[in-house]
Amino acid sequence: MRDARDAARHAADALSELIRHHLEGVSAVCRSEDGGWIVNVDVLEVARIPDTTSLLATYEVELDPDGDLVQYRRIARYRRGAQDQ
Repeated sequence: MRDARDAARHAADALSELIRHHLEGVSAVCRSEDGGWIVNVDVLEVARIPDTTSLLATYEVELDPDGDLVQYRRIARYRRGAQDQ
């Protein structure tokens, strides 16, 4: 895996194969201690009208140094219109 951009793409692709929600984007990418990557991917879980009441979630995706998925977990769920706490 060359850089953070590659890690973000791999994490988003791997997560989209496992969950059937629309990906909104990547909100964080950092190196893990073992040389892999930790990527936070934001996902639309429940679409509502108006859009500001839709439910989103942030998933933490861990990749090994080769870019293979090690694990993922949902770390937050929030309304689109909600401010960060």
